[in-house]
Amino acid sequence: MKNTDAWRIRAILTGSAGNLVEWYDWYIYTTFSLYFAPVFFPKGNYTAQLLNTAAIFAVGFLMRPIGGWMFGRIADQKGRKASMTLSVLLMSLGSMLIAFTPSYNSIGVAAPALLLVARLLQGLSVGGEYGTSATYLSEVATASRRGFYSSFQYVTLIGGQLTALGVQMLLQRVFLSPAQLHEWGWRIPFVIGALLAFFALYLRTHMQESGSFEKHKTSTNKGSVKALFQQYPRAAFTVIGLTMGGTLAFYTYTTYMQKFLVNTVHLTIERATTITFYVMLIYAVLQPLFGWLSDIFGRKPLLIGFGVLGTLCTVPILSTISQTSSEWTAFWLILAALVIVSGYTSINAVVKAEMFPAEVRALGVGFPYAITVALFGGTAEPIALYFKKIGHESWFYWYVTACIFISLLVYITARDTKRSSYLDKDFTEPSA
Repeated sequence: MKNTDAWRIRAILTGSAGNLVEWYDWYIYTTFSLYFAPVFFPKGNYTAQLLNTAAIFAVGFLMRPIGGWMFGRIADQKGRKASMTLSVLLMSLGSMLIAFTPSYNSIGVAAPALLLVARLLQGLSVGGEYGTSATYLSEVATASRRGFYSSFQYVTLIGGQLTALGVQMLLQRVFLSPAQLHEWGWRIPFVIGALLAFFALYLRTHMQESGSFEKHKTSTNKGSVKALFQQYPRAAFTVIGLTMGGTLAFYTYTTYMQKFLVNTVHLTIERATTITFYVMLIYAVLQPLFGWLSDIFGRKPLLIGFGVLGTLCTVPILSTISQTSSEWTAFWLILAALVIVSGYTSINAVVKAEMFPAEVRALGVGFPYAITVALFGGTAEPIALYFKKIGHESWFYWYVTACIFISLLVYITARDTKRSSYLDKDFTEPSA
């Protein structure tokens, strides 16, 4: 293997491993909220307790634009490595805080308050993680395989959720009883997450800097929000349009789906976890395949495919899942939905990275994306639960459809970034 190939593979593996740990820490909150919702809030209606935990999940998303701005600036001014190292440190602090916060019965309203603080820290961290890791993986990949390699950003994002589900299944089936999980066992995954974050911190302190950053590190206006919106306004607003439908569909069929299977389909938590785990496993494997297809046919056909199928199929898929009593029917329908969503998730990182020059790339990828995810991805769960609470659950299905359709209009009018990539202009090998 050539030395440059070894550099590239090592850089991608290092960036991806840290990304997986970050997203594991982020997702264990929603994965285990089915257990800890009654711990942090007063006794009452179970849907209301889930709604409270979902609201804090959404508030954590409000920190993501701040994280996207702050860590994007750090990445463009000080380097991708510095930004990614700091973000994983914040994530570990949030996980430790959740792990050791006493219950509502012990400390009253201080319990949900501390839970909120922890999620704000984690929201800040993950807000910076996406843009910087997407930028880094896109920059170290070669032009002919950029879609394939950058797809590992979502492989590890999904892998973080898979790891969270895997830990949940082990605790459910092997180590703990349901009563123990509800009482104290849900704290274990947060301790694991904090320890894994320290391992990721070690990896990132030894990672290689992006060659594109090194090439442009003396440029002016690095990481400037003013420069971003004055010089590249079309690209920045295109990121928002690209993201809206995709992020809402992603969070609907991943983080919210487990609750949907329990709260609407009335499966047990254990069965819902099993279905979600295996669907997500297949979904993760699909990402490099779709990324490879984008290297051959371009990014735009995949995005349009997601937009068209998502617009046509969302209401039928969610309506059928809500009415089924068959676990296999639910499995295949969720998988079909995620195959459709793969047209967006597999390539959204590289599409955004290809739209900006190196001096504002991490900020351009991360900041508009984080704003959109906060508005649409982070609110998916509470909006869905609210519609269910007022007796109009199907309204949520149409809401998702409308957002995907708006994104489809953007996909149709946008240029194919594979044909006009800024990454081609500043590509260089990662530094040793």
